[in-house]
Amino acid sequence: MKSDIPSGTRTTEALVRVAADAILDKKGEDLVVLDLTEVTPLTDFFIICTGNNSRQIRTIAEEVEAKVKEAFGVSPRSVEGLGDMSWVLMDYVDFVVHIFMPETRDFYSLERLWGDAARLEISAKV
Repeated sequence: MKSDIPSGTRTTEALVRVAADAILDKKGEDLVVLDLTEVTPLTDFFIICTGNNSRQIRTIAEEVEAKVKEAFGVSPRSVEGLGDMSWVLMDYVDFVVHIFMPETRDFYSLERLWGDAARLEISAKV
């Protein structure tokens, strides 16, 4: 199922970059963006990052939601994990944001699981 996001990989990539910038603004660590367009029909991109504590994870999630909404008027279809904060998943349908505590990220190892996916380069803002 596709989202309410205007269609086109370029538009989705622009949304992904806004979300990635929001993560970097809140000091999310080890940011990785996997381009899944050639790997699975489920979604186009996974954004994966680490937060060091529950407060930072919540702040990152709030910033992603605010910045994507501000830039494109789009909200996540669902947000899961805000209760225990070891892994917050924000589903925008065309892309999914994963915000992990370090030990949870190591355990699930999404980068290894989706190892065939290309990586989208995201540059830190200066």
